[in-house]
Amino acid sequence: MAETGAPEQMAPDEVAGALYLSVGLLVRRLRQGRADGGLTMPEASALNRLDRGGPASPSALARLEQISPQSMGATLAALEGRGLIERRADPDDGRRAVMSLTEAGRAAIRSRRNARAARLAEALARDFSPAELARLRDVAPLIERLAERI
Repeated sequence: MAETGAPEQMAPDEVAGALYLSVGLLVRRLRQGRADGGLTMPEASALNRLDRGGPASPSALARLEQISPQSMGATLAALEGRGLIERRADPDDGRRAVMSLTEAGRAAIRSRRNARAARLAEALARDFSPAELARLRDVAPLIERLAERI
């Protein structure tokens, strides 16, 4: 039978399974790196949450991260002690606190992201051909679009 040049049809569940495994492995490997200033996973997660979502109360952060308020309190205390976040009175309710990033917190996030990007770039430069790099570049917008839709 002659080839038509049409792309092979794949079932969405097959593609989902393959992406789930490969992207999951990539994320786990990137998280294993410790070029992040010694942040614990909960600390890094809280900083990223404040970076993406803006100032938030400790209870809201605990809900979003699906951890106990006590655990979030310990995490926030450690970050505050290192000068990465600051506590202010909630403008709507002075009895509540709102946490926000400091400039040092923003720098810590940038440093962590830059270190991860550098690890990716090193592996790409070392182990991938120019054609493979082009394929990965071309698929990146599709992965981003997928992430936005789930």
